[in-house]
Amino acid sequence: MKPRELKPDIYSIGAVDWDRRLFDELIPLPDGTSYNSYLVKGSEKTALIDTVDPTMGDVLIKNLNQLDIKDIDYIIVNHAEQDHSGYLPQIIDAYPDAKVVTNPKCKALLRDLLAIPENKFITVDDGGILSLGDKTLEFIYAPWVHWPETMLTYLREDRILFPCDLFGSHLATSDLYVTDEATVYESAKRYYAEIMMPFRTTLQKNLEKIKDLEIDLIAPSHGPIYANPKFILEAYRHWVLDLPDNTVVVPYVSMHGSTKEMVDYFVGALTERGITVKQFKLSNTDIGKLAMTLVDAATVVMGVPTTLAGAHPLAFYAAYLVKVLRPKLKFVSIIGSYSWGGKAVEQLAEIISSLDVEILDPVYCKGFPRTKDFESLDKLADTIYKKHQEMSL
Repeated sequence: MKPRELKPDIYSIGAVDWDRRLFDELIPLPDGTSYNSYLVKGSEKTALIDTVDPTMGDVLIKNLNQLDIKDIDYIIVNHAEQDHSGYLPQIIDAYPDAKVVTNPKCKALLRDLLAIPENKFITVDDGGILSLGDKTLEFIYAPWVHWPETMLTYLREDRILFPCDLFGSHLATSDLYVTDEATVYESAKRYYAEIMMPFRTTLQKNLEKIKDLEIDLIAPSHGPIYANPKFILEAYRHWVLDLPDNTVVVPYVSMHGSTKEMVDYFVGALTERGITVKQFKLSNTDIGKLAMTLVDAATVVMGVPTTLAGAHPLAFYAAYLVKVLRPKLKFVSIIGSYSWGGKAVEQLAEIISSLDVEILDPVYCKGFPRTKDFESLDKLADTIYKKHQEMSL
């Protein structure tokens, strides 16, 4: 994508990656992504805000050449992860007089990850400013969105917030700005679930930190720019701060049909009680979709058969995912069947033991479920209904 002007002397010069389908060799990218980089030309100095993934460096260089940028004074690094900083060494080579401006933690990471020389850095404090002449950059520490060194950059005169990963979305689009809010909401929610949700508690503090900023544009490092900042700020406040919904997520595995029979019955029982259910067959689930449903869910009930003497491996994966994403869940339970024995319930309970959730009595039976097992599933559905009502969900 060619350079595009946001405001006078402020340009988007990053790259759209239409074809990427996996991030960190783990996270699905069904709609591609982008690596956004911004150029700010002041009356005296010029600053580049973040670079791009090394695979797309040629796009960044081409855009700088197209704008006829002969000198860059400052390269602002908000976050050291390589999809934003990976092309930094080549930019330093192309603009040898440029100084890398970041905070001390990010500097240490850049030294470790990219071997950037010590004499290339200018470190800034939380709340520190950098004048470009008629434009002023303000730096706001925002640790753990998504690494410990992350900071945001605020352009005072133009009221633009450059938050790097925060508020981003993995979405390849030719649109510079958000035009389809429904599509961007889904991508941003998936991004929040996969990247930001584990740091929800810290996010509360960082949202509080920027609540009084006057913001015309939010220009993240992934996805389109928000010309209506209220849209994404309110979405984040809902995901981070509000109570969960009256929703139960049911990820399950069934090897020979017994656990599936229980899941089907249980989902029907919950639905009859007015509870929204999101059901996922783990052997063919988009993990990003599962993560998204965890953002608002009050309860997770895993459907788990035994394999050999323990839980099915996909159930381990699902339990671990819940543990590391740390959603605002309140209740967890397990249903399923075993054949000659096993420790599935104990194993999965141990994995999620660090979460601040109430573990409801599991329903685990031998072989195909009988009448008493279906009665136990009704009882579990009643318990969840009552627990949700007590929370006014």
